Amino acid sequence: MSREDDNKAVVGRWFTDFWGKTCKLDIVDELAAPDMLLQYSLHEARRGREDIKAFMTDFRQAFPDLNFWGAADLIAEGDYVVGRWEGGGTHTGPAFSDFLIGSLPAATGRKMRFTGTTVLRLNGGKIVEEIGLDDGVTALQQLGLLKAA
Repeated sequence: MSREDDNKAVVGRWFTDFWGKTCKLDIVDELAAPDMLLQYSLHEARRGREDIKAFMTDFRQAFPDLNFWGAADLIAEGDYVVGRWEGGGTHTGPAFSDFLIGSLPAATGRKMRFTGTTVLRLNGGKIVEEIGLDDGVTALQQLGLLKAA
């Protein structure tokens, strides 16, 4: 297999086991570099395995049915892999204050469903960066944190 194929296999596992319906936090130790950067427009940037695990733990407690899935084939070039995805969940858990624009009180029952594109950089088979651009406006409107004009 080529380096690109190897990198796509790593990212495919990451998308399934970290972002998928059932998160396996041990995948962070297996596939993420120790100082990995995770950055999306809805949240503060996260750095390092423990910070990334804490983020996902809180996100999934607030949105127990959280799930993301691929919307297109992964594209790889050198150390980079690009993926398009869809996802969302229902806020039935505790209050959630990780959104940059505001917080949700506990169990609002609001649903969000949105899309995005993510670029991941790998080095030596480990994910060094995951930088995504998501349709945060849609998610924040659905959650009642942003009013439509």
